[in-house]
Amino acid sequence: MGALDLLWLLLVLSALQPVLQQKLLEATRQRLMRQIEQERNSRVVVLMHRQETMSLLGFPLMRYISIDDAEQVCRAIQMTSPETPLDLVIHTPGGLMLAALQIARAIKQHPAKVTVVVPHLAMSGGTLLALAADEILMGPHAVLGPVDPQIGQYPAASILSVAQAKPVEQMDDTTLILADQALKAQAQARASVAELLAGRFERDRASELADLLTSGRWTHDHPITVQQAQQLGLPVSSDVPDQFMQLAALYAQPVRRQASVEYLADRPGASDAS
Repeated sequence: MGALDLLWLLLVLSALQPVLQQKLLEATRQRLMRQIEQERNSRVVVLMHRQETMSLLGFPLMRYISIDDAEQVCRAIQMTSPETPLDLVIHTPGGLMLAALQIARAIKQHPAKVTVVVPHLAMSGGTLLALAADEILMGPHAVLGPVDPQIGQYPAASILSVAQAKPVEQMDDTTLILADQALKAQAQARASVAELLAGRFERDRASELADLLTSGRWTHDHPITVQQAQQLGLPVSSDVPDQFMQLAALYAQPVRRQASVEYLADRPGASDAS
């Protein structure tokens, strides 16, 4: 084999390496999912959104709950036997209210027990999914978030605050339209959350929680910790099986960039037993 042939072979192997790594990672995830299903006698569905980088321009592109996600997750739930518990593992910054609500209603309508597992993050629409579950398992540092609606780039509650602070004569048509949309969106979100909480809380308590989570009392990125979620009365536990944390770790960021976090796997000061 000449030097040119060796160079071409190295180029081919370099091009195939990311593909082979991805296939190996997918196989590892599927084996772990099967193991969890066998141990818990459940159907495992994963909804995982990581930040990716566009290959051409390199701009960060945040993934979120989409209509396609709703179709896939709802399809997985429909394919699950009514007697089979469902374990939904989610990591997401949120997404489309319509898509999140479709998934949440499918979760609530599943006859068997539904557990939503949040290893690290389930904000906005992700929290909406958690509210529909029978049980929420959160990592020790995991967070949920408010589900107050957003109108474009502005919180609905903030638009309403501006509209209430100024006379109508001083507002342009765009502000009035946004205020009208914000009022409707807030009422719809409150009713949807109350619907998901119905049956697990008394009517007045469900209405109170729905108002708290949708009224804009907090900023949209406010973290609701395990302790805060428990204080709200949500069915939250921090006893997350290790397999779920391992599964979340297998959905790492793309390898074609420098890692933001790096550490050695062994503990400092640990000695070799040999």
